[in-house]
Amino acid sequence: MSSLLRTCQKTTELIDKQMLTPLTLTEKAQLKAHKAMCKTCNAYAKQSKIIDSLLGKWFGSANATTQVKMDAEKKDSIIDQLDKQ
Repeated sequence: MSSLLRTCQKTTELIDKQMLTPLTLTEKAQLKAHKAMCKTCNAYAKQSKIIDSLLGKWFGSANATTQVKMDAEKKDSIIDQLDKQ
């Protein structure tokens, strides 16, 4: 059971990942279990969907679910900066 319960950091990673690729069954279960008890991660999921939708509209996308991929180096740089805060 403890493997189903993840930290908020790992849960937000899964929330973001599900917007790009399908989650495995284990990841889906972990996400659902954590969100069942964490108001913060539920709020993060809702806000992420809103932000993605608005950015899609802002950049003139006909379909707000169109995905833009960031290169791994830039992504790692952003994560490093967030970890330092």
